[in-house]
Amino acid sequence: MKSLHTILIGAFLSSCAQTPPPAPVAKLKDGEIQLAADYKSWPVFLSGVQRPDAKQVRDIYINTVGSKTTAGKPFPNGTVSVMELYKAKENADGTLSKGADGKLEKGALLKVFVMGKGDGWGESAPAGMKNGDWVYSAYFADGKPAPDPIVACRSCHLPLGETKDFVHRYDEYFQARKS
Repeated sequence: MKSLHTILIGAFLSSCAQTPPPAPVAKLKDGEIQLAADYKSWPVFLSGVQRPDAKQVRDIYINTVGSKTTAGKPFPNGTVSVMELYKAKENADGTLSKGADGKLEKGALLKVFVMGKGDGWGESAPAGMKNGDWVYSAYFADGKPAPDPIVACRSCHLPLGETKDFVHRYDEYFQARKS
């Protein structure tokens, strides 16, 4: 008859053999974060963001991991945000077209930017341009990768610092969620 000790060790070793260790998560670099095919089904971060200075309207989505974040906290690893940039429609005289609500009207989709956060991501950022663990990718309207200078993404998000977790419209997002 087997001892209890032998049975427990056998059960432990058997369970170890059946449970493979977790696969290591790759540390992504800029340009490596993929555009999820279903991002439009994600929670809306903000929509209809008015940028008359850039002649654009922007819609921003965030995956469910990021959407669970609370105000004042950084976004967790696994957060992915997608921003669509639309050309604002123009009138015949070159002025920007506005709808009945007084807001810019969306024209053609120009580009789509993706921002993702993971442990150790972005370690390869140029000196002085590290935005926490965030990495960036850019895509054309058809979903093909765009050769955008990611340094522009990094330099735009860098001034926000850790208090806003390098995320534009951080306060606006959490204020909108309250209502």
